[in-house]
Amino acid sequence: MATTAELFEEPFVADEYIERLAWRTPGGGSRGGEAFDPKRLLEEFVNHIQELQVMDERIQRKVEKLEQQCQKEAKEFAKKVQELQKSNQVAFQHFQELDEHISYVATKVCHLGDQLEGVNTPRQRAVEAQKLMKYFNEFLDGELKSDVFTNSEKIKEAADIIQKLHLIAQELPFDRFSEVKSKIASKYHDLECQLIQEFTSAQRRGEISRMREVAAVLLHFKGYSHCVDVYIKQCQEGAFLRNDVFEDAAILCQRVNKQVGEVFSNPETVLAKLIQNIFEVKLQSYVKDQLEEHRKSDAEQYLKNLYDLYTRTTNLSSKLMEFNLGTDKQTFLSKLIKSIFISYLENYIEVEIGYLKSRSAMILQRYYDSKNHQKRSIGTGGIQDLKERIRQRTNLPLGPSIDTHGETFLSQEVVVNLLQETKQAFERCHRLSDPSDLPKNAFRIFSMLVEFLCTEHIDYALETGLAGIPSSDSKNANLYFLDVVHQANTIFHLFDKQFNDHLMPLISSSPKLSECLQKKKDIIEQMEVKLDMGIDRTLNCMIGQMKHILAAEQKKTDFKPEDENNVLIQYTNACVKVCAYVRKQVEKIRNSMDGKNVDTVLMELGVRFHRLIYEHLQQYSYSCMGGMLAICDVAEYRKCAKDFKIALVLQLFDTLHALCNLLVVAPDNLKQVCSGEQLANLDKNILHSFVQLRVDYRSARLARHFS
Repeated sequence: MATTAELFEEPFVADEYIERLAWRTPGGGSRGGEAFDPKRLLEEFVNHIQELQVMDERIQRKVEKLEQQCQKEAKEFAKKVQELQKSNQVAFQHFQELDEHISYVATKVCHLGDQLEGVNTPRQRAVEAQKLMKYFNEFLDGELKSDVFTNSEKIKEAADIIQKLHLIAQELPFDRFSEVKSKIASKYHDLECQLIQEFTSAQRRGEISRMREVAAVLLHFKGYSHCVDVYIKQCQEGAFLRNDVFEDAAILCQRVNKQVGEVFSNPETVLAKLIQNIFEVKLQSYVKDQLEEHRKSDAEQYLKNLYDLYTRTTNLSSKLMEFNLGTDKQTFLSKLIKSIFISYLENYIEVEIGYLKSRSAMILQRYYDSKNHQKRSIGTGGIQDLKERIRQRTNLPLGPSIDTHGETFLSQEVVVNLLQETKQAFERCHRLSDPSDLPKNAFRIFSMLVEFLCTEHIDYALETGLAGIPSSDSKNANLYFLDVVHQANTIFHLFDKQFNDHLMPLISSSPKLSECLQKKKDIIEQMEVKLDMGIDRTLNCMIGQMKHILAAEQKKTDFKPEDENNVLIQYTNACVKVCAYVRKQVEKIRNSMDGKNVDTVLMELGVRFHRLIYEHLQQYSYSCMGGMLAICDVAEYRKCAKDFKIALVLQLFDTLHALCNLLVVAPDNLKQVCSGEQLANLDKNILHSFVQLRVDYRSARLARHFS
């Protein structure tokens, strides 16, 4: 059995158990070998099975015995638990009885205590009254003998007594007790002064505990507020030694905030009184010195100082909001700030507008002086407008144009300076204006910007630029208006950015928003009208220049050469010069404008350019070789038109090129060409007008084929 037990190993695996048993059996470990004895192995297995059965029976008996023992112990344990529960119930009943008894005794003790207090309180009052009468008699006799009045170390007890005597004396009739009342009042005053002096000395020595004791005694005296004043005054000694009074004030309040709660029973009141004293004395004096110096002599420095001082004061106020100053500290601090700045903020916007107006005028005048330019009044309205319309439509020289010598009279430096001044004005306005007046004040600043930037600078430059555009029949005219357009466009982007970034936040929630937007819209429309007028007249001048080039360079013999067989050029000299001029103007337009405006202006120029070339070609008669040269010219014009990158313009020149084919096509093919894709939709009169330009048009054969 011992051997059998040895075969059981943890963890138990049946296959391994059989293997170990076979290996231990003689003749059972070599499978298939000569030493293998199956009978011996079978016999061993049978014996081992019997051993296992015997072992199983033995273990089963042991398990049954243990189960019986466990059941017996469980019954004994249950019995013991029942006995403990009974004991616990008895103990709980005893505890309840004890608790009721303790409550009864406590009630009796409290009742007895109340009775004792009821007896003791009158007794204590009588004792105190007796003592007060004793001290009062000393004042009546005129000689203070009690130790409490003569011993300086008992000043606290003396203060308590004299304070009570002082209250009693106030109830006594004056005619009988005037002398004693005077003595008590004198002693009251002397003790009060001694306490304040003691508090002052303790504060200088840094004895917080002594300060707290004296402050607690003085709390019931009339001079308590004087004690607080002394504390506030001494706190500020040596606190404002640096140049930054605001930082000094913040540090002082931070230090006092930590100390005041250890000294006074009402720290928030004391700290609030300190802050009030700092604002009304230190800060108000500092602000007045800084502002009054420049108030009448230097508006720019005055406004900068006002903005800086107000900002630093409000920042200090934000730091002080961290402290406990009572229930409504926001209102308290706002009133202090208002008391300092009210006289300066009442007329702030008038000073701002006056400074902005004079500063803007100076910036503009300085610029015009640097250009040696005297601003002139540009005539508008009435006869001047009538002359302008007549000159635009008839090109009649109704007056000399102004020669600007290429000067646009627009300066980004001037614009940046004006916008910077206005930006600072908006910032000051936001900080210094009352919330109810903020939109109105911001609108006034915006109006100044419109007046000096848009009207006095941009609009004046546009008017001057318009007056400087030569008539369309001028030769070798210099066209500078596109430079004006380019700079005006750039400037207005800056103007629009400031409108959105700095003005909109100030007026976004007020009725002034619509008023500002309308004012901006009006000024844009006013400028767009003048820009459109100037661009239109500039395009007329460009076409006029092209006309001069064609008139000077194009010869009738170009399209009807004397020797048809000896034409060596690919296109005419007039075509070369016109294309060079057009390419230069297209590039200038692209550099001067942006967005859809480029395409709009180039389309208009392209249409006018096409009309000019179309009408120009109508003036000549064409031989066969001359027609080929005209086709070459138009091909070059079409190549030039591609630079416009406008589909309509290219289509117009494609059609013109197709029309020029009518100048050289054989008479028999005219109808076929006219019915082609590009010419089929054209009016027959247009086709006829081109055919008529052929030198052989009057031949019967050509007329017959085209009829």
